[in-house]
Amino acid sequence: MPNSSSISEFLLLALADTRQLQLLHFWLLLGIYLAALLGNGLISTAVACDHRLHTPMYFFLLNLALLDLGCISTTLPKAMANALWHTRHISYAGCAAQVFFFLFLLSAEYSLLTVMSYDRYIAICKPLQYGTLLDNRACATMAAAAWGTGLLHAVLHTANTFSQALCRGKAVNQFFCEIPHILKLSCSESDYLRETGFIVVTVLALFGCFAFILFSYVQIFRAVLMMPSEQGRHKAFSMCLPHLAVVSLFVSTDFLAYLKPHSLVSPSLDLVVSFLYSVVPPALNPLIYSMRNQELKDAVRKIMSWTHFSSNKLLICLYK
Repeated sequence: MPNSSSISEFLLLALADTRQLQLLHFWLLLGIYLAALLGNGLISTAVACDHRLHTPMYFFLLNLALLDLGCISTTLPKAMANALWHTRHISYAGCAAQVFFFLFLLSAEYSLLTVMSYDRYIAICKPLQYGTLLDNRACATMAAAAWGTGLLHAVLHTANTFSQALCRGKAVNQFFCEIPHILKLSCSESDYLRETGFIVVTVLALFGCFAFILFSYVQIFRAVLMMPSEQGRHKAFSMCLPHLAVVSLFVSTDFLAYLKPHSLVSPSLDLVVSFLYSVVPPALNPLIYSMRNQELKDAVRKIMSWTHFSSNKLLICLYK
């Protein structure tokens, strides 16, 4: 029987059966990908270039935008290439790299969202200590911890998954390489149970982060409701709603992916759910954060107007 050492490639799940639908999926994914690149790119550039946005909240938002860029760039380009070239192949090394980077970026994003809830808690519940508790060093340390947690998580799971012998074919029933689907190809039941144990520990850690976020928002809402000024309450809610919306989107899509009842398991549903948690959040997060944030909108407009001015100036020079 073949094992993992003899497997040189995997076969990903085709998005459609007919050539016309494959091309339609390619253009749809390309539109989503370009929108995600534009949105997250604008946020990253705006925060980096506008000195008014050099605050802890926007520093963490910059990290979130970078993680979203990486996350959607890990899954969609290969899916688009397969749809365009009418193929399902991905190399063994490419599959391992996709698993590693997707886990790394997704885990780091969840850790960062937990850190961002702490930022909102300090800003609203302890505003006088905000500058002390969240100085530049503290922010850099927490961001590094989020990225480091994602890296450690990805290394452990990827190494354990691809050290297993795989002898049940090479078809991965997903449009990108994902650990639960690769585990179905494992020869050894003990190896499968070992990785399942890792996943259970990860789920418990995620619930711990979620409990921390929930506790933070309980304290935030208590503090907001005690504010005497209606304008102050409105401002506090405006600061928290984008983060709360992003967390809700992230958690709900992950919940659908990994905790759905076995009675609802089907290849088509798995494909839709995986699309929801791997593609939709990175594409929608920039819209959610910029929708009610006037400072961010102004910074983005400034960048776009500067880009437009530079383009016009370049065209004038070329025509001369």
